[in-house]
Amino acid sequence: MAADPVGAAGRGATTIADRVVAKIAAQAAREALDAVPPAGSPPHASVVVHRDSVRVSVSLELDYPSDVGRRCGAVRSHVTRRVKELVGMDVPEVAVHVERLHSPRTARTAARERLR
Repeated sequence: MAADPVGAAGRGATTIADRVVAKIAAQAAREALDAVPPAGSPPHASVVVHRDSVRVSVSLELDYPSDVGRRCGAVRSHVTRRVKELVGMDVPEVAVHVERLHSPRTARTAARERLR
């Protein structure tokens, strides 16, 4: 005797913790940047989840000089796509905050400080 097929609504729901969505968003931001500045910190993300959508805020550091607008746009679109692919939630907003710009001089100064 075969079991009756159960529809998707009858099988239950999958709940994904907010911190997991935030980690996925931060990883997506790292992927979009290709590399973190030598003296910089990796991107950090925070999220606000409401039903099947998530608003993401990403804080990151960039090299100077760079096209800040283009890089932020790339992060925004990549985070939107990856969160949708991996979590299945709509992403109506990704706010990108550039916390610091790192120049080659900043990297040399940081390297000297590490050697002391």
